[in-house]
Amino acid sequence: MSEQATLRDAADAQEFTIGAALDPNALRVDPSYWKTVAENFNAVTPENALKMTRLRPSRHTYDFKNADAIVNFGVENDMYVRGHTLVWHNQKPEWFQAWDYTDEQLRTFLRDHIHTVAGRYRAKIDAWDVVNEAVDDDGSMRRTVWSDGLGEDYIADAFRWADEVTDADLFYNDYGADEINEKSDAIYDLVEGLLEDDVPIDGVGLQLHALGDWPDPESIAENIQRFQDLGLEVHITEMDVAFHDGEEPENPLEEQAEYYRDVVETCLDVGCDNLVTWGVHDGSSWIRGFKDFGQRYTGDPLLFDGRYGEKPAYDAVKEGLEEY
Repeated sequence: MSEQATLRDAADAQEFTIGAALDPNALRVDPSYWKTVAENFNAVTPENALKMTRLRPSRHTYDFKNADAIVNFGVENDMYVRGHTLVWHNQKPEWFQAWDYTDEQLRTFLRDHIHTVAGRYRAKIDAWDVVNEAVDDDGSMRRTVWSDGLGEDYIADAFRWADEVTDADLFYNDYGADEINEKSDAIYDLVEGLLEDDVPIDGVGLQLHALGDWPDPESIAENIQRFQDLGLEVHITEMDVAFHDGEEPENPLEEQAEYYRDVVETCLDVGCDNLVTWGVHDGSSWIRGFKDFGQRYTGDPLLFDGRYGEKPAYDAVKEGLEEY
């Protein structure tokens, strides 16, 4: 492969899907942003534009302007388009208050939301994160507005409602379950039960936000394999790699690059052929300013730096694909 080959070239040659989460405003106003995406990625995910709070300015209206911009950009550039997300306990509109609804009204509200959003993109979106983060960190089912009003059956219902209006692959998506642990065990039990009940679920999305404590690639491989053994696809959906603030090693960019490469090679080994990074460049990463119980992380977690320069992590992912 020539030295001029891009990351997208390497991914296409390997029939691997490599993507990034996009911001609609940057896509519109920053030529370097959309050029970097178009040249180096063959998949896109709206970072926030398809979340309920961004789509629903009022109870009876939708605003698809920003979501359309990203989805249409992906379609026009022959990219794999991932929809994120139809059902989540976070980022609900301020006007939405569950106590304004009876349980049956809440059920109708959620069904109509899924039908409207997933149905709009039936011919454009290839995969949906239908339900996001329904399992708590300790492996219990997370208590949410949806589970309170509809019971845990809301998860199965959401997949069935999405299946009624789209031909996209339907995924359950979550964080902190990338390797074998208590939470991934619980997710395994959840999706196994959905399959036993003939719920139309096609895959599991592992977010892989490697923040400070990085999941072990061997355990990631074992985890992916067990979901695949159920007949499900597994995608890495939101990857970024950062260190605890103040605990960076002597060569942080090299260690970060090595981990990215390890994960890509792990995916190739086990047949997981889809990986999305959660952002395009370090300057726009959600990790900048993020605190988790007082813990901060370095804000340089992606493949491109804040000036769109290719980092060692970019080279590592590209070489991992080229040399596999």
